[in-house]
Amino acid sequence: MSVSDLKERHAVATETVNNLRDRLRQRRLQLLDTDVARYSAAQGRTPVSFGATDLVCCRTLQGHTGKVYSLDWTSERNRIVSASQDGRLIVWNALTSQKTHAIKLPCAWVMTCAFSPNGQSVACGGLDSVCSIFSLSSTADKDGTVPVSRMLSGHKGYVSCCQYVPNEDAHLITSSGDQTCILWDVTTGLKTSVFGGEFQSGHTADVLSVSISGSNPNSFISGSCDSTARLWDSRAASRAVRTFHGHEGDVNTVKFFPDGNRFGTGSDDGTCRLYDIRTGHQLQVYQPHGDGENVPVTSIAFSVSGRLLFAGYASNNTCYVWDTLLGEVVLDLGLQQDSHKNRISCLGLSADGSALCTGSWDSNLKIWAFGGHRRVI
Repeated sequence: MSVSDLKERHAVATETVNNLRDRLRQRRLQLLDTDVARYSAAQGRTPVSFGATDLVCCRTLQGHTGKVYSLDWTSERNRIVSASQDGRLIVWNALTSQKTHAIKLPCAWVMTCAFSPNGQSVACGGLDSVCSIFSLSSTADKDGTVPVSRMLSGHKGYVSCCQYVPNEDAHLITSSGDQTCILWDVTTGLKTSVFGGEFQSGHTADVLSVSISGSNPNSFISGSCDSTARLWDSRAASRAVRTFHGHEGDVNTVKFFPDGNRFGTGSDDGTCRLYDIRTGHQLQVYQPHGDGENVPVTSIAFSVSGRLLFAGYASNNTCYVWDTLLGEVVLDLGLQQDSHKNRISCLGLSADGSALCTGSWDSNLKIWAFGGHRRVI
């Protein structure tokens, strides 16, 4: 068979696949006769209500001298690690606001950070294309430099996100501008699996975020500049389990729903979306009402029950609290007392759901908690 014949057969096969994909997408749209908000409203559900003092800023963590880009809580809910453009990782005591560690990084252009499950190590990555691991038990020199305990080198682009596999201090997953995600063995510093890249089912643009399922550590979601989110099984790296369409801009952030059967996304198109991994359907779109251009979503987090969705936006100090059932904004933290003075770039909920931490370009972190006896549910 000649090369021209092979090219012709490849073109025909590609067209057939594209036609089948379009037919499948149209069939899915026909099956989506409603969404979560309309169904919940038909059932008589009412939005969550907040009093003036229900969610208040109880701590302001000051110490960074540059924009805060990433943060993470320990599983014990009493410590936070943050990464900033000032080239430092700071570990905070969330209860007292004290700094327990201030780690000077080899590369100041850090984009992500994460605590290990046991809370004894922190990982970070950025424009140096390396994920660096630091042991918090290591002794810093007089300049505040802590030796790197492990460098995970292998990406060909910047490291945009890193996350430890739940309950496994020896494994973490990174996403990168090289269009791939990598599962690492932290103990040896070697790659265990590469997701995407040469595989056609992988992302076709920079991967910006990953989220690992708490109920099934073998499953994780990735969000990319190709406007899609993809579900992966870490035991089968050769292809994505499912690809989720719907966004019209970069998918900046992804987060698994507490039950592990759904996940949320935030995008440059100004929307957050909720997807079901079992059916592949989009369940709900969370889009602020009003005129003007869409404001990109920078980060999201769910409450422990999943009833609330916290979303930070690249507009001043906006952070909306959405009712996931009704699709309505029930609170704007940007309008609260002691709110941030610049865009909220990252946020995260403590393991027990009792407190929310937000990081901002104003160089500060703030801890929000419910006054009285009410908790995030």
